Amino acid sequence: MFTIDSTKTLVNGVDMPRFGLGVYKMTDKDEAIEAMVTALQAGYRAIDTASFYDNEVEVGEAVRQSGVARDKIFITSKVWNNDQGYDETLRAFEVSLKNLNMDYMDLYLTHWPKPDTYKDTYRAIERLYDEKLIRATGVSNHEAHNLEALFAQANVQPMVNQIECHPYLSQKALQQFCAEHQIAVTAWSPLGRGRALQDPTILNIAARYNKSAAQIVIRWHLQNDTLIIPKSVTPSRIRANAEVFDFELTKEDMALMDSLNKDERTGNHPDLFPYDDPKYNR
Repeated sequence: MFTIDSTKTLVNGVDMPRFGLGVYKMTDKDEAIEAMVTALQAGYRAIDTASFYDNEVEVGEAVRQSGVARDKIFITSKVWNNDQGYDETLRAFEVSLKNLNMDYMDLYLTHWPKPDTYKDTYRAIERLYDEKLIRATGVSNHEAHNLEALFAQANVQPMVNQIECHPYLSQKALQQFCAEHQIAVTAWSPLGRGRALQDPTILNIAARYNKSAAQIVIRWHLQNDTLIIPKSVTPSRIRANAEVFDFELTKEDMALMDSLNKDERTGNHPDLFPYDDPKYNR
């Protein structure tokens, strides 16, 4: 059985928490810090942020307020598209580390595979790893062909790929590809931005286990060996999302959950990301 502090061992031997807090769109400073402190004090041991989220300062402050030692918390951030490139990524990392007010990050990711820069961006991430400024290397939203392009040049392969994944977008083929190459998968939008939580099949399963739909989906991810970072700013929901370690879905219910896949995204497909859209530039 998993516990709230269960980890997955990455290919380099670093233990990464299977369960953490995503902080996308946590833009109110006080609310964000309260949510993160609540999560850390409830037993969460990972926080996933990004420069694009504009809350790295709050992440650092929450860690200090939580009373949990820094070396017990796994901090992930990401380099945004406008900051990609070799030298640009190194500079962006410095800014993020300063915002966090930390000496190192546990994991640093390329946020999206911007076609003309993502290879150089990953080379910079390798350098940060060689210099021991990060404990693990990774990418986000990379398809198999992006990963293969990195394999062809990398001295250190990506250890994590963070992708959109939920019952309506199970990403089985990409997950299998990552498993074959010893790349851990983290699901962003693990609850499908709430869309899947009204699904009759999930609600029926939830009723049988006396759990919420969200708890069933989170448990499904865990049993599929997917790392998860559900987001909430509501203290009661933060705690409820962590109450998934006292039950296990049967093989039949796992199969029912797997059958819900529609290849339906809530975000952009990585190959179609609108890099020139002003709302994604800063």
